Amino acid sequence: MVSEMTEDMNIPVSEPERQFYFIKQAKKYVEFLSKEKGRDLTYYVNTFGCQMNARDSEKIVGILEQIGYKPGESEESDLVIYNTCTVRENANNKIYGRLGYLSNYKQKNPDMKIALCGCMMQEDAPVKKIKSSYRFVDLIFGTHNIFMIAELLVRSFEEEKMVVEIWDGTDKIVEDLPAVRKYPFKSGVNIMYGCNNFCSYCIVPYVRGRERSRRPEDIINEIKQLVADGVVEIMLLGQNVNSYGKTLEHPITFAQLLDRIDKIDGLKRIRFMTSHPKDLSDELIEVMKHSKKICHHFHLPLQSGSTKLLEDMNRHYTKEDYLLLVEKLRNAVPDIAITTDIIVGYPGETEEDFLETMDVVNRVGYDGAFTFIYSKRSGTPAAKREDQIDADVIKKRFDLLLKTVQSHAQERAKALEGKTMEVLVESVNSQNKELVSGRLSNNSVVHFAGSKDLIGQIVPVKLICCKGFYYMGEQV
Repeated sequence: MVSEMTEDMNIPVSEPERQFYFIKQAKKYVEFLSKEKGRDLTYYVNTFGCQMNARDSEKIVGILEQIGYKPGESEESDLVIYNTCTVRENANNKIYGRLGYLSNYKQKNPDMKIALCGCMMQEDAPVKKIKSSYRFVDLIFGTHNIFMIAELLVRSFEEEKMVVEIWDGTDKIVEDLPAVRKYPFKSGVNIMYGCNNFCSYCIVPYVRGRERSRRPEDIINEIKQLVADGVVEIMLLGQNVNSYGKTLEHPITFAQLLDRIDKIDGLKRIRFMTSHPKDLSDELIEVMKHSKKICHHFHLPLQSGSTKLLEDMNRHYTKEDYLLLVEKLRNAVPDIAITTDIIVGYPGETEEDFLETMDVVNRVGYDGAFTFIYSKRSGTPAAKREDQIDADVIKKRFDLLLKTVQSHAQERAKALEGKTMEVLVESVNSQNKELVSGRLSNNSVVHFAGSKDLIGQIVPVKLICCKGFYYMGEQV
Protein backbone atom coordinates (compact mmCIF):
# COMPACT_ATOMS: atom_id res chain seq x y z
CA MET A 1 0.00 0.00 0.00
CA VAL A 2 1.09 3.59 -0.55
CA SER A 3 3.18 5.24 2.22
CA GLU A 4 1.24 7.45 4.57
CA MET A 5 1.41 11.19 3.92
CA THR A 6 2.75 11.77 7.42
CA GLU A 7 5.99 10.03 6.44
CA ASP A 8 6.68 12.61 3.73
CA MET A 9 8.44 15.71 5.01
CA ASN A 10 8.35 17.38 1.59
CA ILE A 11 4.68 18.31 1.52
CA PRO A 12 4.35 21.83 0.03
CA VAL A 13 2.94 24.51 2.31
CA SER A 14 1.76 27.03 -0.29
CA GLU A 15 -1.37 26.65 -2.43
CA PRO A 16 -2.21 25.38 -4.98
CA GLU A 17 1.10 23.43 -5.03
CA ARG A 18 0.05 21.57 -1.87
CA GLN A 19 -3.13 20.31 -3.52
CA PHE A 20 -1.31 19.16 -6.66
CA TYR A 21 0.93 17.12 -4.36
CA PHE A 22 -2.12 15.46 -2.77
CA ILE A 23 -3.73 14.84 -6.15
CA LYS A 24 -0.69 12.65 -6.95
CA GLN A 25 -0.92 10.92 -3.56
CA ALA A 26 -4.66 10.25 -3.90
CA LYS A 27 -4.09 8.91 -7.41
CA LYS A 28 -1.82 6.18 -5.99
CA TYR A 29 -4.60 5.02 -3.67
CA VAL A 30 -7.15 5.02 -6.48
CA GLU A 31 -4.79 3.07 -8.77
CA PHE A 32 -4.17 0.51 -6.00
CA LEU A 33 -7.90 -0.03 -5.38
CA SER A 34 -8.71 -0.10 -9.10
CA LYS A 35 -6.14 -2.86 -9.61
CA GLU A 36 -7.51 -4.74 -6.61
CA LYS A 37 -11.08 -4.54 -7.92
CA GLY A 38 -10.13 -5.08 -11.56
CA ARG A 39 -12.05 -2.01 -12.73
CA ASP A 40 -12.04 1.78 -12.67
CA LEU A 41 -13.29 3.52 -9.54
CA THR A 42 -16.30 5.78 -10.17
CA TYR A 43 -17.55 9.02 -8.61
CA TYR A 44 -20.99 10.62 -8.41
CA VAL A 45 -21.40 14.28 -7.37
CA ASN A 46 -24.91 15.50 -6.53
CA THR A 47 -25.16 19.29 -6.29
CA PHE A 48 -27.89 21.06 -4.33
CA GLY A 49 -28.53 24.80 -4.34
CA CYS A 50 -27.12 27.78 -6.17
CA GLN A 51 -24.77 28.37 -9.08
CA MET A 52 -21.92 28.99 -6.65
CA ASN A 53 -22.38 25.38 -5.54
CA ALA A 54 -22.55 24.24 -9.16
CA ARG A 55 -19.22 25.92 -9.88
CA ASP A 56 -17.71 24.38 -6.72
CA SER A 57 -18.83 20.96 -7.96
CA GLU A 58 -17.12 21.53 -11.31
CA LYS A 59 -13.90 22.08 -9.37
CA ILE A 60 -14.46 18.95 -7.28
CA VAL A 61 -15.09 16.90 -10.43
CA GLY A 62 -11.97 18.31 -12.09
CA ILE A 63 -9.83 17.20 -9.14
CA LEU A 64 -11.50 13.77 -8.91
CA GLU A 65 -10.81 13.08 -12.58
CA GLN A 66 -7.18 14.11 -12.12
CA ILE A 67 -7.00 11.63 -9.25
CA GLY A 68 -8.25 8.88 -11.55
CA TYR A 69 -11.93 8.48 -10.75
CA LYS A 70 -14.29 7.97 -13.68
CA PRO A 71 -17.84 9.40 -13.89
CA GLY A 72 -20.45 7.08 -12.40
CA GLU A 73 -24.11 6.97 -13.39
CA SER A 74 -25.69 6.68 -9.95
CA GLU A 75 -25.23 6.81 -6.20
CA GLU A 76 -23.95 3.23 -6.29
CA SER A 77 -20.57 4.66 -7.33
CA ASP A 78 -17.33 4.16 -5.35
CA LEU A 79 -17.26 7.80 -4.20
CA VAL A 80 -20.46 9.79 -3.66
CA ILE A 81 -20.26 13.49 -2.80
CA TYR A 82 -23.22 15.63 -1.82
CA ASN A 83 -22.50 19.34 -2.25
CA THR A 84 -25.17 20.65 0.07
CA CYS A 85 -27.37 23.72 0.38
CA THR A 86 -28.90 25.03 3.59
CA VAL A 87 -30.90 28.07 2.50
CA ARG A 88 -34.12 26.29 3.50
CA GLU A 89 -34.91 23.62 6.07
CA ASN A 90 -36.16 21.12 3.48
CA ALA A 91 -32.75 21.23 1.77
CA ASN A 92 -31.25 19.66 4.91
CA ASN A 93 -34.01 17.05 5.09
CA LYS A 94 -33.28 15.97 1.51
CA ILE A 95 -29.72 15.14 2.50
CA TYR A 96 -30.78 13.04 5.49
CA GLY A 97 -33.18 11.16 3.22
CA ARG A 98 -30.50 10.44 0.62
CA LEU A 99 -28.05 9.25 3.27
CA GLY A 100 -30.52 6.51 4.20
CA TYR A 101 -30.20 5.06 0.69
CA LEU A 102 -26.41 5.36 0.74
CA SER A 103 -26.11 3.22 3.87
CA ASN A 104 -27.55 0.29 1.89
CA TYR A 105 -25.14 0.84 -0.99
CA LYS A 106 -22.20 0.96 1.39
CA GLN A 107 -23.14 -2.37 2.92
CA LYS A 108 -22.81 -3.90 -0.56
CA ASN A 109 -19.53 -2.05 -1.27
CA PRO A 110 -17.58 -1.52 2.01
CA ASP A 111 -14.82 0.36 0.12
CA MET A 112 -17.35 3.00 -0.98
CA LYS A 113 -16.63 6.51 0.28
CA ILE A 114 -19.35 9.03 1.13
CA ALA A 115 -18.48 12.72 1.42
CA LEU A 116 -20.58 15.73 2.40
CA CYS A 117 -19.52 19.31 1.71
CA GLY A 118 -21.04 22.74 1.12
CA CYS A 119 -23.20 25.12 3.13
CA MET A 120 -25.11 22.64 5.29
CA MET A 121 -21.79 21.39 6.66
CA GLN A 122 -20.98 24.87 8.01
CA GLU A 123 -23.81 24.51 10.55
CA ASP A 124 -23.11 22.83 13.87
CA ALA A 125 -26.43 21.00 14.30
CA PRO A 126 -26.40 19.05 10.99
CA VAL A 127 -22.76 18.05 11.48
CA LYS A 128 -23.47 16.79 15.02
CA LYS A 129 -26.46 14.81 13.71
CA ILE A 130 -24.40 13.22 10.92
CA LYS A 131 -21.54 12.35 13.29
CA SER A 132 -23.95 10.63 15.69
CA SER A 133 -26.59 9.12 13.39
CA TYR A 134 -24.76 8.54 10.09
CA ARG A 135 -21.45 7.08 11.19
CA PHE A 136 -20.91 5.48 7.77
CA VAL A 137 -20.14 8.92 6.24
CA ASP A 138 -16.40 9.11 5.53
CA LEU A 139 -15.70 12.76 4.93
CA ILE A 140 -17.24 16.10 5.96
CA PHE A 141 -15.93 19.50 4.86
CA GLY A 142 -17.44 22.93 4.31
CA THR A 143 -17.55 25.81 1.87
CA HIS A 144 -14.16 27.33 2.69
CA ASN A 145 -11.96 24.34 1.86
CA ILE A 146 -13.59 22.80 -1.21
CA PHE A 147 -10.19 23.02 -2.88
CA MET A 148 -8.79 20.49 -0.35
CA ILE A 149 -10.79 17.50 -1.62
CA ALA A 150 -7.66 15.56 -2.70
CA GLU A 151 -5.87 16.16 0.62
CA LEU A 152 -8.95 15.17 2.60
CA LEU A 153 -9.43 12.03 0.52
CA VAL A 154 -5.85 10.99 1.28
CA ARG A 155 -6.58 11.44 4.99
CA SER A 156 -9.74 9.36 4.60
CA PHE A 157 -7.82 6.54 2.90
CA GLU A 158 -5.14 6.55 5.59
CA GLU A 159 -7.05 7.20 8.80
CA GLU A 160 -9.93 4.83 7.97
CA LYS A 161 -12.34 6.83 10.11
CA MET A 162 -14.69 9.77 9.59
CA VAL A 163 -12.65 12.84 8.60
CA VAL A 164 -14.19 16.18 9.57
CA GLU A 165 -12.45 19.34 8.37
CA ILE A 166 -14.62 22.44 8.70
CA TRP A 167 -13.27 25.97 8.85
CA ASP A 168 -15.19 28.75 10.62
CA GLY A 169 -13.89 31.24 8.05
CA THR A 170 -10.98 31.98 5.77
CA ASP A 171 -9.21 34.72 3.88
CA LYS A 172 -7.88 32.20 1.36
CA ILE A 173 -8.89 32.15 -2.28
CA VAL A 174 -7.36 29.10 -3.96
CA GLU A 175 -7.94 28.84 -7.70
CA ASP A 176 -5.84 27.37 -10.57
CA LEU A 177 -6.89 23.81 -9.77
CA PRO A 178 -8.49 21.45 -12.30
CA ALA A 179 -12.19 21.90 -13.12
CA VAL A 180 -14.53 20.08 -15.49
CA ARG A 181 -17.16 22.32 -17.04
CA LYS A 182 -20.67 21.03 -17.61
CA TYR A 183 -20.70 22.91 -20.93
CA PRO A 184 -17.58 23.39 -23.10
CA PHE A 185 -18.88 26.72 -24.44
CA LYS A 186 -19.93 28.47 -21.23
CA SER A 187 -18.62 28.67 -17.70
CA GLY A 188 -19.14 30.22 -14.32
CA VAL A 189 -16.32 32.37 -12.96
CA ASN A 190 -16.12 33.20 -9.25
CA ILE A 191 -15.24 36.85 -8.76
CA MET A 192 -15.83 36.92 -5.00
CA TYR A 193 -16.80 34.73 -2.07
CA GLY A 194 -18.88 35.32 1.05
CA CYS A 195 -21.37 38.00 2.03
CA ASN A 196 -21.40 40.96 4.43
CA ASN A 197 -25.09 41.82 4.27
CA PHE A 198 -26.65 39.77 7.10
CA CYS A 199 -30.24 39.91 5.90
CA SER A 200 -32.31 38.86 8.90
CA TYR A 201 -33.74 35.70 7.25
CA CYS A 202 -30.56 34.49 5.56
CA ILE A 203 -28.00 31.92 6.68
CA VAL A 204 -25.52 32.60 3.84
CA PRO A 205 -23.12 34.99 5.64
CA TYR A 206 -22.80 32.43 8.43
CA VAL A 207 -21.98 29.51 6.12
CA ARG A 208 -20.11 31.27 3.29
CA GLY A 209 -18.17 33.70 5.47
CA ARG A 210 -17.21 37.33 4.99
CA GLU A 211 -16.78 38.98 1.60
CA ARG A 212 -13.53 38.26 -0.25
CA SER A 213 -12.91 39.53 -3.77
CA ARG A 214 -10.51 37.96 -6.24
CA ARG A 215 -7.91 40.18 -7.87
CA PRO A 216 -9.17 41.55 -11.21
CA GLU A 217 -6.00 40.36 -12.99
CA ASP A 218 -6.70 36.77 -11.90
CA ILE A 219 -10.32 36.99 -13.09
CA ILE A 220 -9.32 38.47 -16.45
CA ASN A 221 -6.64 35.80 -16.98
CA GLU A 222 -9.05 33.00 -16.11
CA ILE A 223 -11.63 34.30 -18.58
CA LYS A 224 -9.00 34.66 -21.33
CA GLN A 225 -7.98 31.04 -20.74
CA LEU A 226 -11.61 29.94 -20.89
CA VAL A 227 -12.14 31.83 -24.16
CA ALA A 228 -9.02 30.21 -25.61
CA ASP A 229 -10.60 26.86 -24.63
CA GLY A 230 -13.80 27.60 -26.57
CA VAL A 231 -15.96 29.42 -24.03
CA VAL A 232 -18.20 32.11 -25.54
CA GLU A 233 -20.36 32.93 -22.48
CA ILE A 234 -19.32 33.47 -18.88
CA MET A 235 -21.38 33.90 -15.72
CA LEU A 236 -19.69 36.04 -13.07
CA LEU A 237 -20.57 34.60 -9.68
CA GLY A 238 -20.78 36.06 -6.18
CA GLN A 239 -23.27 36.33 -3.33
CA ASN A 240 -23.44 40.07 -4.08
CA VAL A 241 -21.49 40.92 -7.23
CA ASN A 242 -22.43 44.61 -6.94
CA SER A 243 -20.13 44.95 -3.94
CA TYR A 244 -17.17 43.37 -5.72
CA GLY A 245 -13.77 44.94 -5.13
CA LYS A 246 -14.30 46.57 -1.75
CA THR A 247 -11.95 44.19 0.08
CA LEU A 248 -9.09 44.45 -2.41
CA GLU A 249 -5.80 46.15 -1.59
CA HIS A 250 -6.47 48.40 -4.58
CA PRO A 251 -10.30 48.56 -4.69
CA ILE A 252 -12.15 48.71 -7.99
CA THR A 253 -15.87 48.64 -8.65
CA PHE A 254 -17.88 45.85 -10.24
CA ALA A 255 -18.66 48.22 -13.11
CA GLN A 256 -14.94 48.75 -13.74
CA LEU A 257 -14.35 44.99 -13.70
CA LEU A 258 -17.20 44.47 -16.18
CA ASP A 259 -15.78 47.14 -18.47
CA ARG A 260 -12.44 45.31 -18.54
CA ILE A 261 -14.08 41.92 -19.17
CA ASP A 262 -16.16 43.46 -21.95
CA LYS A 263 -12.94 44.15 -23.88
CA ILE A 264 -11.76 40.51 -23.96
CA ASP A 265 -11.52 39.35 -27.57
CA GLY A 266 -13.52 36.26 -28.44
CA LEU A 267 -15.93 36.52 -25.51
CA LYS A 268 -19.48 36.85 -26.81
CA ARG A 269 -21.73 36.99 -23.75
CA ILE A 270 -21.42 38.12 -20.12
CA ARG A 271 -23.89 37.27 -17.37
CA PHE A 272 -23.69 37.83 -13.63
CA MET A 273 -25.53 37.09 -10.41
CA THR A 274 -26.55 37.83 -7.77
CA SER A 275 -27.05 41.58 -7.43
CA HIS A 276 -28.13 43.37 -4.28
CA PRO A 277 -30.28 46.48 -4.93
CA LYS A 278 -28.49 48.52 -2.26
CA ASP A 279 -25.21 48.33 -4.22
CA LEU A 280 -26.56 48.73 -7.76
CA SER A 281 -24.77 51.84 -9.04
CA ASP A 282 -25.48 54.25 -11.88
CA GLU A 283 -21.97 53.41 -13.08
CA LEU A 284 -22.94 49.75 -13.55
CA ILE A 285 -26.12 50.65 -15.42
CA GLU A 286 -24.09 52.94 -17.70
CA VAL A 287 -21.63 50.11 -18.50
CA MET A 288 -24.56 47.82 -19.36
CA LYS A 289 -26.08 50.50 -21.58
CA HIS A 290 -23.01 50.67 -23.83
CA SER A 291 -21.93 47.02 -23.76
CA LYS A 292 -22.54 44.69 -26.71
CA LYS A 293 -21.71 41.60 -24.63
CA ILE A 294 -23.52 41.97 -21.30
CA CYS A 295 -26.76 40.00 -21.58
CA HIS A 296 -30.02 41.89 -21.33
CA HIS A 297 -31.11 40.12 -18.17
CA PHE A 298 -30.90 41.44 -14.63
CA HIS A 299 -31.79 39.42 -11.55
CA LEU A 300 -32.71 41.98 -8.90
CA PRO A 301 -34.07 40.39 -5.69
CA LEU A 302 -36.98 42.31 -4.17
CA GLN A 303 -37.86 40.02 -1.22
CA SER A 304 -40.70 42.35 -0.18
CA GLY A 305 -42.40 45.46 -1.48
CA SER A 306 -43.04 46.75 2.03
CA THR A 307 -40.48 49.33 3.16
CA LYS A 308 -41.27 48.39 6.76
CA LEU A 309 -40.47 44.73 6.13
CA LEU A 310 -37.40 45.61 4.07
CA GLU A 311 -36.08 47.47 7.10
CA ASP A 312 -36.84 44.47 9.32
CA MET A 313 -35.04 42.26 6.80
CA ASN A 314 -31.98 44.53 6.97
CA ARG A 315 -32.07 45.07 3.21
CA HIS A 316 -31.00 48.77 3.23
CA TYR A 317 -33.36 50.04 0.51
CA THR A 318 -36.99 51.15 0.33
CA LYS A 319 -39.78 50.27 -2.04
CA GLU A 320 -39.25 53.60 -3.80
CA ASP A 321 -35.48 52.98 -4.10
CA TYR A 322 -36.16 49.66 -5.76
CA LEU A 323 -38.69 51.02 -8.26
CA LEU A 324 -36.26 53.80 -9.21
CA LEU A 325 -33.57 51.21 -9.98
CA VAL A 326 -35.97 49.33 -12.24
CA GLU A 327 -36.81 52.58 -14.03
CA LYS A 328 -33.11 53.35 -14.56
CA LEU A 329 -32.41 49.84 -15.88
CA ARG A 330 -35.28 49.98 -18.38
CA ASN A 331 -34.37 53.48 -19.52
CA ALA A 332 -30.79 52.35 -20.18
CA VAL A 333 -31.63 48.94 -21.69
CA PRO A 334 -35.25 49.06 -22.90
CA ASP A 335 -35.52 45.33 -23.75
CA ILE A 336 -33.93 44.14 -20.50
CA ALA A 337 -35.57 41.17 -18.76
CA ILE A 338 -35.85 41.70 -15.01
CA THR A 339 -36.30 38.73 -12.68
CA THR A 340 -36.47 38.66 -8.91
CA ASP A 341 -36.78 36.77 -5.61
CA ILE A 342 -39.81 37.33 -3.36
CA ILE A 343 -40.50 35.95 0.12
CA VAL A 344 -44.08 35.43 1.30
CA GLY A 345 -44.91 35.08 4.98
CA TYR A 346 -41.92 36.80 6.55
CA PRO A 347 -42.59 37.22 10.30
CA GLY A 348 -44.88 40.17 10.96
CA GLU A 349 -46.07 40.45 7.35
CA THR A 350 -49.51 42.11 7.40
CA GLU A 351 -52.06 42.14 4.61
CA GLU A 352 -50.97 45.73 3.89
CA ASP A 353 -47.34 44.62 3.62
CA PHE A 354 -48.30 41.88 1.18
CA LEU A 355 -50.32 44.33 -0.92
CA GLU A 356 -47.23 46.56 -1.13
CA THR A 357 -45.36 43.58 -2.62
CA MET A 358 -48.19 42.98 -5.09
CA ASP A 359 -48.04 46.65 -6.06
CA VAL A 360 -44.35 46.33 -6.96
CA VAL A 361 -45.04 43.12 -8.91
CA ASN A 362 -47.74 44.86 -10.93
CA ARG A 363 -45.70 48.02 -11.53
CA VAL A 364 -42.51 46.21 -12.55
CA GLY A 365 -44.10 43.38 -14.52
CA TYR A 366 -41.32 40.85 -13.98
CA ASP A 367 -40.13 38.49 -16.68
CA GLY A 368 -39.89 35.82 -14.02
CA ALA A 369 -39.60 35.38 -10.27
CA PHE A 370 -38.47 32.86 -7.72
CA THR A 371 -41.23 33.00 -5.13
CA PHE A 372 -40.59 31.48 -1.72
CA ILE A 373 -42.58 30.75 1.38
CA TYR A 374 -40.56 32.04 4.32
CA SER A 375 -38.46 29.26 5.83
CA LYS A 376 -37.12 29.53 9.38
CA ARG A 377 -33.35 29.20 9.49
CA SER A 378 -32.01 28.63 12.97
CA GLY A 379 -29.28 31.10 13.84
CA THR A 380 -30.91 33.99 11.98
CA PRO A 381 -32.69 36.90 13.73
CA ALA A 382 -36.00 36.29 11.91
CA ALA A 383 -36.25 32.74 13.22
CA LYS A 384 -36.43 34.01 16.81
CA ARG A 385 -39.43 36.24 16.19
CA GLU A 386 -42.77 35.28 17.74
CA ASP A 387 -44.95 36.91 15.07
CA GLN A 388 -44.70 34.01 12.59
CA ILE A 389 -47.49 33.96 9.98
CA ASP A 390 -50.25 31.34 9.87
CA ALA A 391 -49.65 28.71 7.16
CA ASP A 392 -53.13 29.12 5.61
CA VAL A 393 -52.62 32.88 5.26
CA ILE A 394 -49.23 32.32 3.65
CA LYS A 395 -50.62 29.83 1.15
CA LYS A 396 -53.39 32.19 0.08
CA ARG A 397 -50.92 35.03 -0.45
CA PHE A 398 -48.40 32.79 -2.18
CA ASP A 399 -50.96 31.46 -4.66
CA LEU A 400 -52.08 34.99 -5.59
CA LEU A 401 -48.49 36.19 -5.96
CA LEU A 402 -47.51 33.24 -8.16
CA LYS A 403 -50.54 33.69 -10.41
CA THR A 404 -49.83 37.41 -10.83
CA VAL A 405 -46.10 36.94 -11.51
CA GLN A 406 -46.83 34.28 -14.13
CA SER A 407 -49.43 36.47 -15.82
CA HIS A 408 -46.97 39.36 -16.25
CA ALA A 409 -44.18 37.03 -17.35
CA GLN A 410 -46.31 35.42 -20.03
CA GLU A 411 -47.46 38.81 -21.29
CA ARG A 412 -43.86 40.03 -21.63
CA ALA A 413 -42.77 36.79 -23.27
CA LYS A 414 -45.65 36.94 -25.77
CA ALA A 415 -44.50 40.39 -26.90
CA LEU A 416 -41.36 38.87 -28.48
CA GLU A 417 -43.30 36.56 -30.81
CA GLY A 418 -42.31 37.08 -34.43
CA LYS A 419 -38.98 38.72 -33.62
CA THR A 420 -35.63 37.35 -34.76
CA MET A 421 -33.11 37.12 -31.93
CA GLU A 422 -29.74 35.53 -31.26
CA VAL A 423 -29.74 32.17 -29.48
CA LEU A 424 -26.79 30.42 -27.88
CA VAL A 425 -27.45 26.74 -28.66
CA GLU A 426 -26.84 24.63 -25.55
CA SER A 427 -28.04 21.09 -26.24
CA VAL A 428 -30.06 18.66 -28.29
CA ASN A 429 -33.63 18.81 -27.01
CA SER A 430 -34.26 16.06 -24.47
CA GLN A 431 -37.82 15.44 -25.70
CA ASN A 432 -37.29 15.64 -29.47
CA LYS A 433 -33.87 14.77 -30.94
CA GLU A 434 -34.68 16.74 -34.10
CA LEU A 435 -34.71 19.95 -32.07
CA VAL A 436 -31.97 21.87 -30.31
CA SER A 437 -32.41 24.14 -27.30
CA GLY A 438 -30.72 27.39 -26.38
CA ARG A 439 -31.07 30.72 -24.64
CA LEU A 440 -31.72 34.29 -25.65
CA SER A 441 -29.72 37.15 -24.16
CA ASN A 442 -32.67 37.67 -21.77
CA ASN A 443 -32.23 34.05 -20.55
CA SER A 444 -35.43 32.71 -22.14
CA VAL A 445 -35.30 29.20 -23.58
CA VAL A 446 -35.88 28.57 -27.31
CA HIS A 447 -36.36 25.23 -29.10
CA PHE A 448 -35.95 24.93 -32.87
CA ALA A 449 -35.06 22.41 -35.57
CA GLY A 450 -31.32 21.82 -35.80
CA SER A 451 -28.47 19.39 -35.31
CA LYS A 452 -25.91 18.92 -32.55
CA ASP A 453 -23.33 20.70 -34.75
CA LEU A 454 -24.98 23.98 -33.67
CA ILE A 455 -24.19 23.44 -29.97
CA GLY A 456 -22.00 26.26 -28.69
CA GLN A 457 -22.86 28.57 -31.58
CA ILE A 458 -24.88 31.79 -31.45
CA VAL A 459 -27.41 31.78 -34.28
CA PRO A 460 -30.32 34.02 -35.36
CA VAL A 461 -33.70 32.44 -34.66
CA LYS A 462 -37.20 33.72 -35.41
CA LEU A 463 -39.48 33.25 -32.41
CA ILE A 464 -42.52 31.63 -34.03
CA CYS A 465 -44.62 30.78 -31.02
CA CYS A 466 -44.49 31.58 -27.30
CA LYS A 467 -45.43 28.59 -25.15
CA GLY A 468 -45.67 30.41 -21.85
CA PHE A 469 -42.09 30.28 -20.57
CA TYR A 470 -40.29 29.09 -23.69
CA TYR A 471 -40.43 29.63 -27.45
CA MET A 472 -40.63 27.46 -30.52
CA GLY A 473 -38.44 29.04 -33.16
CA GLU A 474 -37.01 28.71 -36.65
CA GLN A 475 -33.38 29.34 -37.58
CA VAL A 476 -33.03 32.23 -40.01
